[in-house]
Amino acid sequence: MTTDLPGPSQESVRPLLRPGARIFVAGHRGLVGSAVVRRLNDAGHEVITRDRDRLDLRDTARTGAFLREVRPDAVVLAAAKVGGIMANSTYPVQFLEDNLRIQLSVVAGAHAAGVERLLFLGSSCIYPRRAPQPIPESALLTGPLEPTNEAYALAKIAGIVQIRSYRRQYGASYISAMPTNLYGPGDNFDLETSHVLPALIRRFHEARRDGSPAVTLWGSGSPRREFLHVDDLAAACLLLLERYDGEAPVNVGCGEDLTIRELARTISEVTGYQGMVEWDAAKPDGTPRKLLDVSLLTSLGFTPRIALRDGIARTYAWWLEQTAAQV
Repeated sequence: MTTDLPGPSQESVRPLLRPGARIFVAGHRGLVGSAVVRRLNDAGHEVITRDRDRLDLRDTARTGAFLREVRPDAVVLAAAKVGGIMANSTYPVQFLEDNLRIQLSVVAGAHAAGVERLLFLGSSCIYPRRAPQPIPESALLTGPLEPTNEAYALAKIAGIVQIRSYRRQYGASYISAMPTNLYGPGDNFDLETSHVLPALIRRFHEARRDGSPAVTLWGSGSPRREFLHVDDLAAACLLLLERYDGEAPVNVGCGEDLTIRELARTISEVTGYQGMVEWDAAKPDGTPRKLLDVSLLTSLGFTPRIALRDGIARTYAWWLEQTAAQV
């Protein structure tokens, strides 16, 4: 399968996002949403949020009624069910259905409410398992997906097609962004459902605390991954809302990657763990490599500002503060 994604239009006759815009951030308590809220507040925009117990975004009728009531100028759709390899492999139905319901409710509701701008946040896992590296936006739907996160990836691909369809049929100024692997304050450190970076922070911290002589990690350690601090992602989101109005999804990353083995070494140093690291090659590695081509985003003026080691240290310090507050 192939996609026909025309070149993006980077300019617009009208301002894409006015100063002091009223922006609804869906998923504001999550890793991404909380960072977007911080960035929008710093930029002087009025942020609108709703807690999950007041608004279930999977409920089409309630979501549509809420958006018609508040009528925001823009929506950032950061709400999603997310998780690592174990969670994706164990709960594929929930990863598919929950994300489809959220996307359908929010995008359709925004259009019905006359929302002018919408940013849909997908994931780099939408790309084929054997995509060319770095992965260009044009690689979408050109090959088989990684089986361990197929359900989640298909839901996100459906979101991209939904955004593109609203642009084509209604002329909506809606856009999509595909972030690379993210981390930072607000991350999930539950070992059953977390992504690799926060999981490694917790594993090495607990091993140092307990005096464990060795830590065994999943896979071979050879897959390569790209990591972006969530505050850098939030800056990219605001930039896209202000400057981009194209049909193609935009990759958001730092343009550099490293092996999981190298990541583990860095995290063990940051956390102060000095024991052995062993690898269980019987466990899945996931996609061999996932580095995004970020030339389009770079052309819009984006440069990440938080180096990986510094970002890991900040994230570790944030998590320690959270765990100390819970004792």
